[in-house]
Amino acid sequence: MTSPIRRARAGAVVLAGCLALGACSGSLPEPAPEAAQAVAPPVLTAAQSETVLERLGEVLGQADAALDPALLAERVSGPALAMRSAEYVRASATAGAKLPTALPVTAQSSVVPDTTEWPRTQLVVTEQPEDLQAPRILVLQQASPREPYKLWGWARLGGGVQMPPTADIAVGSQPVPADDESLLVKPADLMGLYADVLTNGDASPHAATFGPDFFRTTIEGRRAESQASVQAVGTAAESYTPVGDVIALSTADGGALVVAEMSTVTTLAISQGSLTLTDPFEVALAGKASVGKNLSRTWSDVIVFYVPPAGSVTPQVQVLAAEHALTAVTGE
Repeated sequence: MTSPIRRARAGAVVLAGCLALGACSGSLPEPAPEAAQAVAPPVLTAAQSETVLERLGEVLGQADAALDPALLAERVSGPALAMRSAEYVRASATAGAKLPTALPVTAQSSVVPDTTEWPRTQLVVTEQPEDLQAPRILVLQQASPREPYKLWGWARLGGGVQMPPTADIAVGSQPVPADDESLLVKPADLMGLYADVLTNGDASPHAATFGPDFFRTTIEGRRAESQASVQAVGTAAESYTPVGDVIALSTADGGALVVAEMSTVTTLAISQGSLTLTDPFEVALAGKASVGKNLSRTWSDVIVFYVPPAGSVTPQVQVLAAEHALTAVTGE
């Protein structure tokens, strides 16, 4: 039998417990939530970015081995899909003498987005390919929450080009609106101005907006070659048309990396005789070996610009990387 003294002590312990909780019938205290991070994480971690690149490499390896563009759909879209598909035609037409462009999937550096919206774009500067060509900038885009990141485009870094500093991958870079007026040129206007410079050269009113430009030099050289190749039987003309919306991500100095797509069309007007196509790739794309009236070559272009902030000490837009790929040939 429990003694009165023991019962009293037990009651005191229970009472003390009730007092310690505030009241036995009241709610228990809830644990305090962990403090929020001072800086929210980006939408892609370094490990996730590496996984995206690994899967892209697997898909490219399978499709390249089979030269089958249908195998690209899982991880390739946009101009990259058109460019890679055309490269498979070229590889087949040249019996493997001209293989698809080497696209390393190991990153030197990455620019990941810090956003809650879609589409989301990541830029990756790759290691140098084994053939010692220039490193590439891979443009990877996620169209919607349930879609994987896909290779939207790629471009080759210009010789001696230095990438501007961007936010650490652990923080992420803010997308820049197309109509942002804090930059030297609004992203939405950039390709229109650049197309005018390609068309008119130094006579363009926008020529001074752009710094020394390896891509413009390449385009002007190939245009001169086209004109020389057809001068005996006709004339050549070239047009440059911006395609779709630009992609822009902030840089550490308040500027932006701007990615844009352009379509270049070279038209050869044949006024006498016919023009024989000597490139087996062009013959395969055109489906014929000669034309007697007009020949049209369509190039898909992906260009990566650095646009400084307005009032910058370096007040010129710089072309960082570009790709100029023949994707269609038609003739009459």
